[in-house]
Amino acid sequence: MTDTADIVEHRPLIIAGSGSAGLTAAIYAARSNNEPLVFEGDEPGGQLTLTSEVENFPGFPEGINGAEFINNAKEQAKRFGADVKNGIVERVDDSDRPFRVELTNGDVYTADAVIAASGASARTLGIPGEDELMGFGLSTCATCDGAFFRDEDMLVVGGGDAAMEEASFLTKFADTVYIAHRREEFRAEDYWIDRVMDHVDEGNIEIMRNTEVTELHGTPEAGIESVTLVRNPEGHPTDKLDDPDTEEWDFEVGAVFYAIGHTPNTDYLADTGVELDDDGYLKTVGGSGGGQTETAVSGLFGAGDVVDYHYQQAVTAAGMGSKAAIDADDYLEDLKREAAAQAEEEPAAADD
Repeated sequence: MTDTADIVEHRPLIIAGSGSAGLTAAIYAARSNNEPLVFEGDEPGGQLTLTSEVENFPGFPEGINGAEFINNAKEQAKRFGADVKNGIVERVDDSDRPFRVELTNGDVYTADAVIAASGASARTLGIPGEDELMGFGLSTCATCDGAFFRDEDMLVVGGGDAAMEEASFLTKFADTVYIAHRREEFRAEDYWIDRVMDHVDEGNIEIMRNTEVTELHGTPEAGIESVTLVRNPEGHPTDKLDDPDTEEWDFEVGAVFYAIGHTPNTDYLADTGVELDDDGYLKTVGGSGGGQTETAVSGLFGAGDVVDYHYQQAVTAAGMGSKAAIDADDYLEDLKREAAAQAEEEPAAADD
């Protein structure tokens, strides 16, 4: 039995994450009278807050600022009765029911059901100019932001499937797409490499092997104007900056896209019975029927980029958030029915 002495509050449903998935789940859950409590996490609003304009979400013909989109969704959830709090979920204890949800500040909450909508954090390089220019010429999503830089030269950083796919996509808009990869050989599948090489033959893409970016230049007002690149014939040039064979130069581009992967935010689920794939993404049931967002732990559901490592779009995350809220509502209704049935049986047992 969960010790109630240190419990701040009990809720029917707790949602970890306040991005598109989490807030959509909150809207649906609140409208179902499930009193959801949303914890914003250490990246409130998720990846959308790093996007200056969202133009591919239905209902906004003129586009909308990413932070404004999240604020609107938050207010919509609150309007229907959801509560949104600052807080980072550190651990979920599923050894008993209700779930015990522990925050990094020491607060403890309990919940009958939990939706993990904590997203995935895009990996970055940690180089000068990165923080200032994220969302102002620097992006981690070509599908989201590529059209903003039409006819510009664009630089894609990476060498895996994501980098090849994003570079191919950006040829729709760019003057020339450049790919900077720190090694000679790509890690991408042959299919994507062949696609990129076709674009190279057509003059749409140029490849810079054994090359890394060390600094971004520009301003939020003007965007990215150039980057500093280093190259070494043996690869991994940032490890060989003192090598006389390493060359450094400034390179003019109008936009930079990181495609070096994402890290799913699932550490707080490590001690539960959920299943994760090799990259740490949360496994859900999936399929075409109900219960698609269920995990291996009854009462714990997954939605958005914490599950979806492929599409990673605001609209797909929102769709999965609505599914998770509906699945959670079904689960909570089952709990109520079980409790009611048990309450009816108890007097009969006492008469015996």
